[in-house]
Amino acid sequence: MDKFKQLVDFVQTLETDFHKFYEKGQSAAGTRVRKGLSELRKMCQDVRKDVQDVKAERKEQKTRGL
Repeated sequence: MDKFKQLVDFVQTLETDFHKFYEKGQSAAGTRVRKGLSELRKMCQDVRKDVQDVKAERKEQKTRGL
């Protein structure tokens, strides 16, 4: 669950820039949002890989256990 918390915390850090871009029209905040979303994408890919690794490990353990 630590990885989930990291994702949630990271998204919350983007909230201010989202507000500045959409509500106040600050273009620089839009650049920060795009950069943050790119980083979020990388973080999500890491979590996906970790999930796949855990699933494969569990399947292997189950196979060996039988």
